[in-house]
Amino acid sequence: MQSLGRVAGMTVLLVCCGSTGSAQEASTRNTSQPAAQEAPKDGMPVALTLKHAIELALQNSKEIQVAKIQASVADHAAQITRAQFMPNLYAGSGAGYTYGIPETPGGRAPSIFNVSYTEQVLNEPLRGQAKETQEQAKAQKIVLEDAKNSVITRTAMAYLELEKVRHSLELLRKEQQSAEKILQVTQERQGEGYELPVEVTKAQLTKVQVVQRILQLEGREDELEVFLRYQLGLSETQSIEVTPEGLPGEAEQAGDNLVAMAITRNAGLQLAESDLRAKEFRLKGEKRGYWPTLELVSVYSVLAKFNNYTQFFTTFQRNNFNAGIDVHMPIFSAQTKAAVGMAEINLEAARVNLTNKKTELTADVRQKTRRVRERDAAKEVARLELQLAQQNVAVEQAQFAEGKLNLREVEKARLEENEKWMAYLDANFQKQQAQLELLKTAGQLDKVWQ
Repeated sequence: MQSLGRVAGMTVLLVCCGSTGSAQEASTRNTSQPAAQEAPKDGMPVALTLKHAIELALQNSKEIQVAKIQASVADHAAQITRAQFMPNLYAGSGAGYTYGIPETPGGRAPSIFNVSYTEQVLNEPLRGQAKETQEQAKAQKIVLEDAKNSVITRTAMAYLELEKVRHSLELLRKEQQSAEKILQVTQERQGEGYELPVEVTKAQLTKVQVVQRILQLEGREDELEVFLRYQLGLSETQSIEVTPEGLPGEAEQAGDNLVAMAITRNAGLQLAESDLRAKEFRLKGEKRGYWPTLELVSVYSVLAKFNNYTQFFTTFQRNNFNAGIDVHMPIFSAQTKAAVGMAEINLEAARVNLTNKKTELTADVRQKTRRVRERDAAKEVARLELQLAQQNVAVEQAQFAEGKLNLREVEKARLEENEKWMAYLDANFQKQQAQLELLKTAGQLDKVWQ
């Protein structure tokens, strides 16, 4: 009876604990539901900094994914040639009907079962090809890095241009308001006989031109948003919010040492140097084609009497094993001579290509450096013109307050200020474009986002 009481007590305790646990789980689910509802949806805007946009582009770019696949293909291709210098074991069968002397098209005796082993030990032309494919696999990694640099450049340019376009749209909408005020005042003055109809037409033309520019920039804004959504892996319904920012100070301070940096870090030059090394490996291997080749070989075979071995051989042995080396000594090889000639031509072409790349790269870096300086000077001119227009607006507003000017003259000054603002934004973006192109050529794009 006491044992039955203990069992009943334990049962009640377990039921109570189970009900308490179920209640806690239910309360946990109820409290977690609001958190799940607060998760961002696809349609919510995404606030991005330049660094974050570049990081997302590097993670989601299809171009980088293709470059990674190509690099993996090159690695496996290099392993195929290199595998011939490793142990290779094969099993098979050469069973068949025999009428007459036992033989097979491959020259090996017919066998029920056989195992063969091969391993290249000395084969310099083949070793040269293996080193060439290995160098080509390394070159694909350079191509992958170049693809990453291209993605960084395009993403940064699109981000900065989207920022410029949106700022310009804000200015144009203000300019549209000023144009409407000018048109309204001009129509009133024309109705009072103080203005000619041609002045009204001019004001109408100014207003329509502003509307046209707004439509053009809205189209460009949509194009940039579509490109960035695709590049960053965002959904089609997500809007993008960019942060007003320029390139980091490290990118703007890149100076006179860019030529030396480009010689060591430019992707195109690195590819040319890699191609030269690959052609040197190939020529070295082909020249050693006059050396003997040595291969380890062994064969194990299980033979059958129905292949007429007893009719043509004095004894029959079912299990057979052979091991040794296969040596070939070239005495006269026209193929080796032709291969050496082809390798020499390819090497000379690679050397010429590398020399041309260095010359072109030096000139390209100097040209893009000058372009950055020119864009910087144009930005400074635009800044001063904007400052002058702002000061002019302040002066005319003061005169308007004193009653010396009418509203139309003040709005015209504001229109001029907006135009100078947009010119400054264009000059700033053109400088940023020139900086990105220069940094990409010099292999210094890490300064943009790291």
